[in-house]
Amino acid sequence: MTDGTHPGSLMARLEAPSTDTRTRLAVIADPHVATRAEGTSKLFEHTLEHFERAVRDADARDVDAVLSPGDLTKDGEPWNYDAVDDALAELSAPFYAVPGNHDVPKKRDEHETMPVSGFAERYAGGELPFRARVGGVDLLGLNSAGTRERLYNTHEGAVPPNQLDWLARELADSEAPLVLTHFNLPAVSDQIPHHRDTVEPEMAIPPVSRDTDALLEALSAGTDPLVLTGHLHLPATGVSEGVREVMAPTTCSFPQSYLLVEVAPEGTTIRLVPVTDRSGMAYGHRARSGDSVTARGLTAIAAARLATFPLVDERG
Repeated sequence: MTDGTHPGSLMARLEAPSTDTRTRLAVIADPHVATRAEGTSKLFEHTLEHFERAVRDADARDVDAVLSPGDLTKDGEPWNYDAVDDALAELSAPFYAVPGNHDVPKKRDEHETMPVSGFAERYAGGELPFRARVGGVDLLGLNSAGTRERLYNTHEGAVPPNQLDWLARELADSEAPLVLTHFNLPAVSDQIPHHRDTVEPEMAIPPVSRDTDALLEALSAGTDPLVLTGHLHLPATGVSEGVREVMAPTTCSFPQSYLLVEVAPEGTTIRLVPVTDRSGMAYGHRARSGDSVTARGLTAIAAARLATFPLVDERG
């Protein structure tokens, strides 16, 4: 499970982005590492183990970089950040992350949460937003989760105007752009209320991103950018105003897994790689589906997505 031999399940084959320099990336989303908690559908007592397995497995595949769209920690606790760093210590490839809503300071925190500047120093090359060249792709990282001055009293997301201006400028001269951000675009986030309205009327809707019209306008400055997100703990994809988004599942709860993304001359191929065995996956399904009505609904969505892989095949 951690030796890089599992082939992964084909989740998507896309025509774009493409690059002459074959580039392989691992996307590890929402690990919610918790070293002093247990229980819930997030399986807190297994979060570090699952994150470590994902890192080791990705490293065994000789990836060009490991990416995370955020929620590295349970709630931004210093000791959990230290555990994340210990897990990354043996990683051979570069690691790039953007913060999730559980990584940044929030009003209800009962501990001193690392400021976003500290997060950027440790996981984003020193600044947010950031740009990095990885293999043949341009990686652009956004902070949609907030800071102590922005979104401090909410778990909703938004990309501020200064980052949108930056994004439009960077996309204008980017080749094979990948945009890494925590919160989702409408075509993906709207899948949750659709499920509620048709299947699970009592489920709650998780926090979503504000002002997505402005974000989509900025994304239109690039040529076929692929947006990589997390947040909802599901494997999913969608197209919003012509912009393709791929959401990575979480390593912490069903379906405990990460994504392997390969950008090549023929396009982009995305595979889902589990970080536990069949018994662990069944345990994760039971824990998540029995946690709450909302968790049950999200589990049903995840199971339906897995049962209909690949979710999209533009080259098939």
